[in-house]
Amino acid sequence: MAFANSDISDIIATTIESRSGTVADNVTENNALLMRLKQRGRVKPISGGQYIMQEISFAENSNAMYYSGGEALAISAQDVITGARFDIKQAACAVTITGLEQLQNSGEEQFIDLLDARVEVAEASLMNLIASGIYSDGTGSGGKQITGLQAIVADAPSSGTVGGIDRATWSFWRNQTFDATSAGGASTSATNILTYWNTLYASMVRGSDVVDLIATDNNHWGYYMAALQANQRFTGDSKMAEAGFVTVKYMNADVVLDGGIGGNVPSKHTYFLNTKYLFYRPHRSRNFNAIGGDRFSTNQDAVVRLMGWAGNLSCSGAQFQGVHFE
Repeated sequence: MAFANSDISDIIATTIESRSGTVADNVTENNALLMRLKQRGRVKPISGGQYIMQEISFAENSNAMYYSGGEALAISAQDVITGARFDIKQAACAVTITGLEQLQNSGEEQFIDLLDARVEVAEASLMNLIASGIYSDGTGSGGKQITGLQAIVADAPSSGTVGGIDRATWSFWRNQTFDATSAGGASTSATNILTYWNTLYASMVRGSDVVDLIATDNNHWGYYMAALQANQRFTGDSKMAEAGFVTVKYMNADVVLDGGIGGNVPSKHTYFLNTKYLFYRPHRSRNFNAIGGDRFSTNQDAVVRLMGWAGNLSCSGAQFQGVHFE
């Protein structure tokens, strides 16, 4: 006996909703950057608003001063806090069951198996879309893509607007860079990669504020591994390793290969990240949840449910991020 459409749609919706928390966790656990942000408490869901606002401390309070005895203290109002404004980006994937498939999978167990397979594919597709967006420049799909690392940690950070702040005007909002050819005089290789990384790393340190995650493509990963001395062992973060990420150490930062098959780091790029100032901001009500009700076509025998995500990646300290390229 075939299921009634209302029963089918209820099963689809229930299946998506019951798995949404697991899928949301899987997204963070299967992306090196998102996993680190989760470890550091930098996954900050939003609940509403037209934009994602990220507070930024962009200047010191000039009232700080030495004084003696009853000397008057500086108490003038200080404008030292601003906010970066990130758009809420949206993504979705449809799960569709046709009338013929309902008839062909008439047993309840058969139907649930088919539905599980469809939902798993939709989950994986949406997860991959978000994971690739994390390294994007946000211009994909007509600007509807996530504001990823290629925008926040740009190769050319002295121009363009990120989070509503013009980088040509505000130097505090520019990330650090190391262009191997112009700054180092030669393309990156196993013989110079440590020198290049040392230079970039030093430009990003502020006391104990340091890089904690380095994401590389295949090329730079190979150069770095070749540069390591044979009699030394560099171990990475055990939690990252347990999640399946191949990691080694540079200084105290974990170096993660996010290249390989389906890797998302752009070719000949390495991102030096201080994840204290990076945030993953999914919407509480749209974090791999079912969107709305059933979708029925007037001229097709099928029922559709949408699985959706909304949010963005945000930053509160671009100057503490860096990129080494070519």
